[in-house]
Amino acid sequence: MNSVYLEELYLRYQKEIYLYLYSLCKNREVAEDLRQDTFLKAILSLPEDHTNVRAWLYLVARNLYFNYSKKKSREDELDAAAGLSVDDDMLDGIIEGEKNKLLHMAMQKLPQQKREILILQYWGGLSQKEIASTLGITTENVRVSGYRGKKELKATPHKERLTA
Repeated sequence: MNSVYLEELYLRYQKEIYLYLYSLCKNREVAEDLRQDTFLKAILSLPEDHTNVRAWLYLVARNLYFNYSKKKSREDELDAAAGLSVDDDMLDGIIEGEKNKLLHMAMQKLPQQKREILILQYWGGLSQKEIASTLGITTENVRVSGYRGKKELKATPHKERLTA
């Protein structure tokens, strides 16, 4: 694959892929590692004639996150069985301003699929068709779940958002 093309892809999409991964794992270092792995996969396997590189990058990032999550879950179970404590250092430096923090906390209470749809739609800027392709669901499901997710966010009481 052409190195100039890869550099252009990285410069164009690295920030939004990082934000997407961070929203899933809530850990700066893990999100950075997964972002790098996503672009490494692009170097190794993305054909140059691929029609929707952006959606493909999101799909790769999502799959890498779920693989990481499964592996971490197994490691945590082993640590718990061995009596070791696991330190969960949650960094919230990426979310600035009280309004964004409240939105972020409210979104964490949404079911996984609704949360991912809203993240991909608003922060990732993906179309419903691209989201459907990335998540392996229909565009109608994306539309309905996105609508219901927004409705649930609006219905979240202000005090509940503050205590999350």
